[in-house]
Amino acid sequence: MQTEGDYDLTTGAGLIACPRCDALHIERELEAGETARCVRCNKVLAAPRAGAFTRIIALSFTSLVLMVGAVFFPFLEISRMGFGNETSLFGVVMAFADGALVPLTVALMGSIVGLPVLRAMLLVYTLLPLSRNRPPYRHAVRAFRLSEALRPWSMAEIFVIGTAVALVKVGGLANIAFGPAFWAFCALILVNAASDAFTSAATIWDAIEDAGLPTDGREMAAGRP
Repeated sequence: MQTEGDYDLTTGAGLIACPRCDALHIERELEAGETARCVRCNKVLAAPRAGAFTRIIALSFTSLVLMVGAVFFPFLEISRMGFGNETSLFGVVMAFADGALVPLTVALMGSIVGLPVLRAMLLVYTLLPLSRNRPPYRHAVRAFRLSEALRPWSMAEIFVIGTAVALVKVGGLANIAFGPAFWAFCALILVNAASDAFTSAATIWDAIEDAGLPTDGREMAAGRP
């Protein structure tokens, strides 16, 4: 892709903005197997559709399965002097589901569990028919726009890092063992990172437009002005 300085007003070509560094490039149709990357930061701007949508859907389903395990499986076990106890994230929520801490508990579960689950479901809703070369669902535009808006707020990795830091301080007082849920959260971070790497907002918007659904242009700020 060309940079902003090479833009020719007589061509009528559209511009595509890098979502990472805001560099502008001239948009053109990709050939089979081509991938458009930013000339400044190497961020993927557009990628071939063949297989990419299927991979994103598979990763979204994987994140949903991992999230179920992360919520209901034992998260950690603490033992000292022969006494021990293990708990899951769901058990912690239920323990604080009464009293003044209810709003904090709801906000915590929403940011850690609710937002990643909702975003995965929105991606599946948007891409499932497109991956089968079928018309998108009726609300695909709103669904994908919302999934992009939720991307910065899916903070499962922040929770894992904060938990690890807190447990390092507690480690001197008791024996701590991480349960399957902790490792499920770690795997979830890797899966979400892979999904983000495969996701090209410009490519998905192009697929939705090519299928005949109108867009209002506001979402193009994420990839296309």
